[in-house]
Amino acid sequence: MKKDIKQLEEAIGYTFNDPGYLTVALTHSSYANEIKAGRGADYERQEFLGDAVLELISSDHIFHNHPDMPEGDMTKLRASLVCEPALAHCARDIDLADYIRLGRGEESTGGRTKESIISDVMEAIIGGIYLDSGLDEAAKFVNRFIMSHADEIHAFYDAKSQLQQLAQANGQVVTYEVIGESGPDHAKVYKVACLIDGEQVSDGEGRSKKSAQQAAALDALRSGKCI
Repeated sequence: MKKDIKQLEEAIGYTFNDPGYLTVALTHSSYANEIKAGRGADYERQEFLGDAVLELISSDHIFHNHPDMPEGDMTKLRASLVCEPALAHCARDIDLADYIRLGRGEESTGGRTKESIISDVMEAIIGGIYLDSGLDEAAKFVNRFIMSHADEIHAFYDAKSQLQQLAQANGQVVTYEVIGESGPDHAKVYKVACLIDGEQVSDGEGRSKKSAQQAAALDALRSGKCI
């Protein structure tokens, strides 16, 4: 764990006027309980606010960058950009997991690799920046570390539906099969094969079976083997 939050401020390109907001954003309830901190010492309230700020900023981004996109598709795109796996993926750019303050119990059960915790901390940081400097600075962070991955994230989370549509148009049937598992129970990695008409055309790995299926579908699309 990196204890110097100045390193994190350098990584995100933002220095807090009140560093307490960043400290709170990095504090899991297990750590706050362990040190017997008072109410509001963990990130949960700040994450609640950050979630709302992120939804507004991402909605604004989609509205202005996709002028012809129907409302239903806008909703699906926003959901793919702000879901737990997407936020956890974006957090890798700043090694965010290394800075999270966890209690010993949560640490021992792999809390530092849990997408739910990492994504919550991302939202708590957004909430902290909003409280510290307002919407414009929060938007700079979101655009730099989340919206910059928009095309990549959308392609990943839309891969299964795209592959399914393409296969149906060709009269083919797509199925997925778990072909491997690795790692401890709290940080398991799944390997899934994508099969078209019973023949394996690709595979993918992920922290969940669903994300592994998405990875396999994306690989199948890129390989062109489903055409």
